[in-house]
Amino acid sequence: MSHANARLTPAGRLIMVQRIQSGRAVAHVAAEMGISRTTAWRWWRRFRDAGPTGLIDRSSVARSHPARTGPCVETRIRIMRALTRRGPVFIAGRLGMQPSTVGRVLRRHRMPLLREVDPVTGNVIRADRRSPQRYEHAAAGSLVHIDVKKLGRIPDGGGWRAHGRSENVRGRGISYDYVHTAIDDHSRLAYAEIHDDEKGTTAAGFLDRAVAFYARLGVTVERVITDNAFAYRRSNAFRTTLAAHGITQKFIRPHCPWTNGKVERLNRTLATEWAYARPFNTNEERAAALPTWLDYYNLDRHHLGIGGIPIDRINNGRGQHT
Repeated sequence: MSHANARLTPAGRLIMVQRIQSGRAVAHVAAEMGISRTTAWRWWRRFRDAGPTGLIDRSSVARSHPARTGPCVETRIRIMRALTRRGPVFIAGRLGMQPSTVGRVLRRHRMPLLREVDPVTGNVIRADRRSPQRYEHAAAGSLVHIDVKKLGRIPDGGGWRAHGRSENVRGRGISYDYVHTAIDDHSRLAYAEIHDDEKGTTAAGFLDRAVAFYARLGVTVERVITDNAFAYRRSNAFRTTLAAHGITQKFIRPHCPWTNGKVERLNRTLATEWAYARPFNTNEERAAALPTWLDYYNLDRHHLGIGGIPIDRINNGRGQHT
């Protein structure tokens, strides 16, 4: 159901039973509401039995699971998995069960896959790509994520996306664009620039302009988080810019890019909705489209992570309403 006032939500069901209460035939009301007589009678009976509360959706989850594997058997499955570090087929053969049943039990208890554990010790050795704790800073500017997205440049006349995968339009040897990106952790307000490299001086200049961009919106950058690239960890120019603005720098855990997931997701969206959204005839044409897309991202695009538009969080934080 799409929204609270759609047909046959509690609001629509209440209208239906009110019409039936007025003395009209259930079949006639059902035809008016565009539903079957069976459905109308069902809700009418529930209303007569329980009143308005009977019009609320009930959970479809079964109240009991008589055929579910017993807790003692599930415990045996988990113990055997821990001791033998073998798959559902082996465990099922030892316990006289179906492998599919054993697999469901292991998934229900979130047992790690065999490829994720050490075959000798049983310890989990594969890093989880999901952080155990999801976070969001409470105020804009409290943390800004920074990264670089590398894009192949487009040859004049268009690349393979415009003409197909032909050898003469691949544009080999024309190097790359380096899109430096920043996104505020709280509001998801984004800033990006295109450069020829990802050196420390370039990253420092980008940071300086990003801080100015947020400042124009009344946001003071307090911390930035980056990966462990040379430009961020070893560059004197980048550290000097941080110190000039009084910004604290944080680094992600090595080999864990999802720690910087908000800007990684921005880079993916940026590639999908801007860089590769349509075939461009020149590299300059694609670059010229970036500011327009950024305005759309910040001012109009609905962001699922915050349930709204980034600029609205900035304005609401200043006590304004848009």
